[in-house]
Amino acid sequence: MQGHIGRQLQQCFGELAPQERRVASFILDHFEDLAIYSAADLARLSGVSKATVTRLFRRLGYADFKAVKAHARELRHFGVPLAAGSDALGEGAERCARHLAREQENLQHCFEGLSAASFEAVIGALDSAPRLAVVGYRNSYPLALHLRQQLLQCRPGVALWPAPNQSLAEELAELDADALVVLFGFRRRPRVFDALVETLAARGQPCLLIGDATTARYAERVTWRLACPLDSVSAFDSYAAPMSLICLLANALLHRRLASGRARIDGITDLYESLDELAP
Repeated sequence: MQGHIGRQLQQCFGELAPQERRVASFILDHFEDLAIYSAADLARLSGVSKATVTRLFRRLGYADFKAVKAHARELRHFGVPLAAGSDALGEGAERCARHLAREQENLQHCFEGLSAASFEAVIGALDSAPRLAVVGYRNSYPLALHLRQQLLQCRPGVALWPAPNQSLAEELAELDADALVVLFGFRRRPRVFDALVETLAARGQPCLLIGDATTARYAERVTWRLACPLDSVSAFDSYAAPMSLICLLANALLHRRLASGRARIDGITDLYESLDELAP
């Protein structure tokens, strides 16, 4: 992906001609709407010629304005929080209705994309693996933490990686060949993510990858991949679909090992009471 156009404009602003600065200032002030403007719109709203707009984008390395709009859409695809047009969210009841509709679309796409056979294989692996390692970075970390806490109610041997401010190498060195790694990989992943996927694949480690559409490129390197849309009506991603998938995974695992799972839940509940950990 080409460098963020907003940062490019900021870095070269002092070198721009006065008319180009007017365009750059307008873009920086209305960056969230860049994908919905045309070159003519930018020229009109900035008070410059269309040729000035074209010259500015060529200076930045874009062949034409179509390339600029594609870049703006790509930024959103990879998780850069860009607000949509000023009326995208709506107001009052309409705001809630638009948000609800998008959430329902995400959930529908998530669960329609699940293969029954693959899902059963995943639950079987969550049940039979001697150890589970759940991994998540950045926005994926709360999801990994929540899945671990849910699975611990059903079965033993569930670890969360990495520990705060710790590395993974020591953990991987201790990982059995038949242990299952559950890897959350939602967009804006750290650079170490690629190396981790490659390392797990080279080791032949069973791996379940849960992520958004940008994880498609890892599909052949993992054992299973479950996709969850994060789309929202404006800038910030929605994690309702992955949280719902976590709920389904945990419930399906519990029902697969219902007797032992119930006994484990009862034991944990007794410990809560003896430790007086939870408020009534």
